[in-house]
Amino acid sequence: MAPFLPADPLLAPRPVERQVLGRPTQDGDGVRLTRVLTQDLQRRLDPFLMLDAFGSDAAADYIGGFPDHPHRGFETVTYMLEGRMRHHDSAGNAGLLTSGAVQWMTAGRGIVHSEMPEQEEGRMEGFQLWLNLPARDKLCAPWYRDIPAADIPRFDHAGVHVQVIAGSSHGVAGAVEREATAPIYLDVHLAPGAVFEQALPPGHNAFVYVYRGELAIGPAEAATPVGPQRMALLANGADLDGVRLAAGAAPARALLIAGRPLGEPIVQYGPFVMNTEAEIRQALTDFRAGRL
Repeated sequence: MAPFLPADPLLAPRPVERQVLGRPTQDGDGVRLTRVLTQDLQRRLDPFLMLDAFGSDAAADYIGGFPDHPHRGFETVTYMLEGRMRHHDSAGNAGLLTSGAVQWMTAGRGIVHSEMPEQEEGRMEGFQLWLNLPARDKLCAPWYRDIPAADIPRFDHAGVHVQVIAGSSHGVAGAVEREATAPIYLDVHLAPGAVFEQALPPGHNAFVYVYRGELAIGPAEAATPVGPQRMALLANGADLDGVRLAAGAAPARALLIAGRPLGEPIVQYGPFVMNTEAEIRQALTDFRAGRL
């Protein structure tokens, strides 16, 4: 099967720097999930703050959902592979996140929202990514958008199917663009033996999370096998021009995520991510006073 290459094929694909196995945990009202991108990786993967993966056929693992909780200073990107989740927030937004859809929410100066399952049985599976905001935008007005599955740009070629949630890939512009962090967020499906290459700006931090099957990531002559439920951090380097993903004898699926680092201080206290401890104290004060 012929590889799916950029218009200018990669000369130096990024190798895998290290692999990370996520940490099982619970959040919200007892929702079981895997925290893949943890707080200790925030500086290395700036501007990304967190990635959670959730997936279960047992309602007890997700039925409690995420009752009202606050956020300030960053964006959340929720990508639902399967299931139904209802959103309400203090800005008056409401929406239903269904299979294949994306919810992009900018918390900005502050928002209180809930994410509750609208099903009592069946599979609930997806991801939530936290994307940092630059200091100048941390107190911007909250913003919210539901993107139905049918509205997510996509393309198919040579055994590769790509859904472009953010950024661009092979001339296809994604559903969302962000100037400061210039994120690239792709859901890549590969048939057995398929190869996909994606150009990446040299300055972007990038990682791949394999959620089905196994991929060989990196230069063809020195690719690293990466199994399911593992995150591969991609090496940085001015001479490295992108990423190469290759499936073996079985199909594979993975998230490819990259972004321009902000290079600013990161101070996190639970659902608040600011630049200084004083700003965190102000966020707590504003939340307790009902100003979010």
